[in-house]
Amino acid sequence: MGSNKVQHYPMRELRNVGVQLLDCEHRTPKPAPSGFPYVAIPNIQDGRLVLSDVRLISQEDYESWTRRTKPQAQDIILTRRGRVGDTAFVPAGLKCAIGQNLVILRSSGEQIDQRYLRWALRGPLYQEQVRKYLNVGAIFDSLNCADIPKFEIPVPPMPIQRSIARILSSLDDKIELNQRLNMTLQAVAQAVFKSWFVDFDPVQAKINKSLPAGIDDKTAALFPASFEDSSIGKVPKGWSVSSIGAELQTVLGGTPSRSESSYWSNGTIPWINSGKVNEFRIIEPSEYITEDGLKNSVTRPLPERTTVVAITGATVGQVSLLEISSCTNQSVVGILGSNDIPSEFIYFWVKYYIDDLIAWQTGGAQQHINKNNVNDLTILCPSAEVISAYLKIVRPLFDMIKQRSFESRMLTAMRDTLLPKLLSGQVRVKIPETISDKGTT
Repeated sequence: MGSNKVQHYPMRELRNVGVQLLDCEHRTPKPAPSGFPYVAIPNIQDGRLVLSDVRLISQEDYESWTRRTKPQAQDIILTRRGRVGDTAFVPAGLKCAIGQNLVILRSSGEQIDQRYLRWALRGPLYQEQVRKYLNVGAIFDSLNCADIPKFEIPVPPMPIQRSIARILSSLDDKIELNQRLNMTLQAVAQAVFKSWFVDFDPVQAKINKSLPAGIDDKTAALFPASFEDSSIGKVPKGWSVSSIGAELQTVLGGTPSRSESSYWSNGTIPWINSGKVNEFRIIEPSEYITEDGLKNSVTRPLPERTTVVAITGATVGQVSLLEISSCTNQSVVGILGSNDIPSEFIYFWVKYYIDDLIAWQTGGAQQHINKNNVNDLTILCPSAEVISAYLKIVRPLFDMIKQRSFESRMLTAMRDTLLPKLLSGQVRVKIPETISDKGTT
């Protein structure tokens, strides 16, 4: 692969290169406790299906909702409303149905490779098509099914399509692998937290005169062998119960005046809004503010590994962890860790007891909680020796999550930089001799 002079591939309408649009059922099935995923707009994120909170539907509804449009591997699902024009591909082996305001795009394979279509429907060229056909509404924007087949995409020769798809997919696969590994590391750390500080398994085992599972004798000796009463019920003897505000520093953010360009123009200080708290780890800011913006507002920089809680808006009750030093807006409360109660403990504690916070929310159209609610949240204070043993296990896991998160950010930037250059022909791909128009990737 190398850079040559720009060579734009011909642009063709989807309907003229064998790409078919398949519409959804214009009705909504009832949720079921188990069954098949029913993909909705929120499940489409950054080119992938995120099914952690997907609605499930029954076998009967699955068959009914896929009678006309049955998703298959590598199909592209496109959103017509909400985040208009977002796309995601269907992974192999997934049986699902698509929800309202979603359509599927499927190539015949004669002129457009289906794996290439995934990438042709992303990036600047594709966004130009979305803007061209966007219907701006009073309540929401939308795309018409009749207009989507008119979208133009670059159509290089089939071997080049396959090479482009292979290059971009290899980067994306590494990003996905990092995400899966991070989820596994998070689950391991969370399991330790739950066992020690929610279920109190080591204490219960000692009461039953058995060796606590998963820890050695030296670690087991750090736990008491009895419980005592507290305001939150039975807790290990000698541990105390307090509140976040009494034990830790909390910081409410703010927003520098938007009317002052000197507060935002060419800023270098990271600043996040509450939408960022919806992310697994916060590794890049929403925007940057200037030193003047910092001095003339109430926002203050929070250190790395601060636990942040969204207290208003659509993300109210979401919890995340800063992996960068950053300021926040007024819809975010930061909870700083201490030597006695480290961030790796606070993060899981708040996630486990976030429902207690949400129970305090007030407001009509826009629900919210406040900093005082966060301060009033009860927190367990284990012994220093147990906290130290806990950190020896989980802090390396948190460090690995951070490393992979930043690696994925680098890979994402590389992928997104390459995408428009590959699709336009500005960056040319070398076709291996073993690949022909009849080959596959």
